[in-house]
Amino acid sequence: MTAPGLAVSHPVIRDVIRRAALEVPGVLRVGRGGPAWRRALSGRAVGIRMRDGAVEARVVVVARAAQPLPDLAVDVQVAVATAIERLLGLRLGAVSVVVDGVGA
Repeated sequence: MTAPGLAVSHPVIRDVIRRAALEVPGVLRVGRGGPAWRRALSGRAVGIRMRDGAVEARVVVVARAAQPLPDLAVDVQVAVATAIERLLGLRLGAVSVVVDGVGA
């Protein structure tokens, strides 16, 4: 992925997205919920792809208990979008948030 004067690798983009999501109050962890075997077989918690020169991101989170999930998903979308655009200088296509569990 490139921006004017900058080349960013996929692992760096995924790490920035993961950290942005973790900074949202109410996110317990980035990853799948459920038993450990399910988490191990489910694949990446953060996925990215380029479409028409823009980054499309998908992030899977586990919410803390008693969090309003629609509000949490919007907060994660905003945090990830801000990180992609401001920190990386890349154009944003879309951010999808999957809440895959609720933890204590």
